[in-house]
Amino acid sequence: MKKFVTLFALLALGTVAAHAQYLPGAERKKYMLPKKDSECPYVQNVTKNTEDDQEVEGTFTRLAYRPYSELLTEINELRKMNNWADSTYQRRFNTLPAGGTLTIIMHRKGPKNADPSLLTVAALTKDGQPLMSQQLTPGTGRFWNRDLYLSTRTIPFVKTEQAGPVSVIITDAKLKQHFDYIVNTQQ
Repeated sequence: MKKFVTLFALLALGTVAAHAQYLPGAERKKYMLPKKDSECPYVQNVTKNTEDDQEVEGTFTRLAYRPYSELLTEINELRKMNNWADSTYQRRFNTLPAGGTLTIIMHRKGPKNADPSLLTVAALTKDGQPLMSQQLTPGTGRFWNRDLYLSTRTIPFVKTEQAGPVSVIITDAKLKQHFDYIVNTQQ
């Protein structure tokens, strides 16, 4: 009986330790080497936050980056396909952010937890100099699956002086956790 209680206590302690990173304020695990994002070639995940178990826990956060050149190519192709007038093209062209765009995708349990205003996005250079800091606009998430809700926000990114890696940190105020990424900016 004593062995059974000891075994049960060790098993329970191991389970708690394994899920400790999902608790509010807990430090997230990090990859030894940044992992390249499967959907965005410009982004590398530093923090382990896009695994399957993260979707179950409701802490899935993903970052995507689109450089200015891609956005320009897109509106040029849309101009050809849709036969846009020059005024329509100029209006779209003038709204293009010079540094490209960042898209933040979050899955959270419950619609209140999927509010993008809980996230703050900060970008730092290699030297640690701040490039930008922005809190996302409020909103609600839409139902995704089970009890997960999805929120997506696209924000303009700052133009960097030269192409290269920029550290982007997304801070979730509700979870009290940081999600770290490296974005390889393009000119």
